[in-house]
Amino acid sequence: MVLRGLAKTFRDGAREIPAVAGVAFEVFDQEFVAIVGPSGCGKSTILNMIGGLVAPSAGAIELDGRPVAGTPPGVGYVFQKDTVFPWRTVARNIGLGLEYRGVAEAERERRVREAVRLAGLEGFEEAFPATLSGGMRQRVALLRTLVVDPEILLMDEPFGALDTHTKIGLHAELLNLWEARHQTVVFVTHDLSEAITLADRIVVMTRRPGRVKLVHAVGLPRPRDVIKLRESEAYGREYGQLWHVLGEEFA
Repeated sequence: MVLRGLAKTFRDGAREIPAVAGVAFEVFDQEFVAIVGPSGCGKSTILNMIGGLVAPSAGAIELDGRPVAGTPPGVGYVFQKDTVFPWRTVARNIGLGLEYRGVAEAERERRVREAVRLAGLEGFEEAFPATLSGGMRQRVALLRTLVVDPEILLMDEPFGALDTHTKIGLHAELLNLWEARHQTVVFVTHDLSEAITLADRIVVMTRRPGRVKLVHAVGLPRPRDVIKLRESEAYGREYGQLWHVLGEEFA
């Protein structure tokens, strides 16, 4: 996937507000890319343009060499809010996308069971969201998207509202799920540690109107142990290099 000179301007009455300008970078097949930057720099706007939820004011998105208008095929979206349905059980929430696509019941149940096993949710299949923690509900929302096997997974600060302990646990689970499936992922976050832990490459944005300041290849091997990783000298070097670049946007 290639973003070529993407720009987006919103209107507030007679006033035009530029959100992003001249955004250009590539996302390779099966790559995990994170976008970081100051609040209001247009990170979510970029994700929404990729997902077809917002039309760009200028520029283009290409997938496999062809321009894309609207929502590209095979895209899954995970939002910051967990968006689970309170009247459906864990299993029925996870299986919703498969149900919508008309997948046969036996196959649907098999795929839901496998997702539940991979995410360590055994025993909660018949639980309702009101009985779950915030982290577990977000896990259900993530599985609901992953179980339909999207080619491209867009994630908009999915762990932003969670405490640090829960977030680190979900980082480990997301990496395990990604290692098993290797979807292409574009992940928006304001948390530099999160970006370094998860991503192959990190796109650093400037202040609004957001522009690409740096595309950084994360020099940490996979698979990654999210606890040991943060204790390593290599992680510290990555953080220091990126914080120097990102910190300039807060000066």
